[in-house]
Amino acid sequence: MARPAGTSQDPTVHSTTPGGKEQLLVALAGELAEAACSRIPVPALAGRFPGLTLEDSYRIQQINVERRVSGGARVAGHKIGLTSPAMQQQMGIHEPDSGFILGDMVEPSGCRLRAADFMNPRIETEIAFRLGHDLAGPVDLGAVRGAVAEVFLAFEVLDISYTGWDITLVDSIADNAACARVILGSPVPFDPAADLGAEQIVTSVNGHTAATGEGRDILGDPLKALVWLTHRLPVLGTTLRAGDIVLAGSVHASFPLTSDTNIRATSTHLPAVHLHVL
Repeated sequence: MARPAGTSQDPTVHSTTPGGKEQLLVALAGELAEAACSRIPVPALAGRFPGLTLEDSYRIQQINVERRVSGGARVAGHKIGLTSPAMQQQMGIHEPDSGFILGDMVEPSGCRLRAADFMNPRIETEIAFRLGHDLAGPVDLGAVRGAVAEVFLAFEVLDISYTGWDITLVDSIADNAACARVILGSPVPFDPAADLGAEQIVTSVNGHTAATGEGRDILGDPLKALVWLTHRLPVLGTTLRAGDIVLAGSVHASFPLTSDTNIRATSTHLPAVHLHVL
């Protein structure tokens, strides 16, 4: 695909003419969408367009989500990323990001995936929630506790449309925060008094421990990630709704998703989640 108008030598091209900025963001969104479809990666955006802001990257993400919804996809929820020290250190990023979960990205525990269907796949284990009530705007921890209906373990398969994982926060956000698939474990009713920070989680590959973590690795309490999201989403023109799935973030650094592997995660109180990679 031809590079969108403008070059890294002209990083402010998107703001020099009326509508020029939006035109560039639409073109960059199209580039990422085509890369995801063809599985031919493209160079990271931030290196070519250093003038891109976080707001620009969320707009690129939004454009592609709107395109998919217009094509028949439905929004099933949201992922929150980079909430643990391990992931922030791995990515060289120091604040969370968020992306959308669409219905065709969600698979049940025990499903089979093909590694060859992705470009740069990695996997991480998360604590996830399903909301029982809307959260219409920025709220506190108490309101989040009252809105959550179910909790479960989940895998997030990360993938990017870029040539490698040496990317910035802007690149990650623009590419839907690298969210490619979500594998959901069996849900259990959420107990507002439960200490999810104390959940001990072990992820194994072919029967051997690959990573460990605990709930408090997610901002000290996984529910705090949802509080963060209630402040972020209104800026993007949306809110959390009853039925939404929310991935709170990984409890360990991600690792490559490779073929011919069985991946399983267990925790202290939540049902296991597992995945076979062909």
